[in-house]
Amino acid sequence: MKTLKEQTPVPIADKKIDFTRINNDTNGNPRYVCHFLSLLTDKDEFTSLDARYELALKRAKKIGGRKYHNKSYGGGIVFQSYNIGETERHIKELLERDMNRVCNQIED
Repeated sequence: MKTLKEQTPVPIADKKIDFTRINNDTNGNPRYVCHFLSLLTDKDEFTSLDARYELALKRAKKIGGRKYHNKSYGGGIVFQSYNIGETERHIKELLERDMNRVCNQIED
């Protein structure tokens, strides 16, 4: 069995994000939750789980995501969306930008 560092990274474009439909917000808008690990790339290596969660939450807030406060879905980030496919595309674009920015900083 390969260790985490030996595994081949999954390209962001091929990464599948699993969303769970939850109750509408108070205004009737649909909401979806995904796990915070969906907002991290293979380049995001932190020692603490808290640091990874904070980075994922920071990224999610750029595109309208919020921390999901619920015991039934630990580590969740909630998005209000009428088009979840579009939301997934925005997440992938954000991850691509952040990964390219990190790679460029490493090369400099």
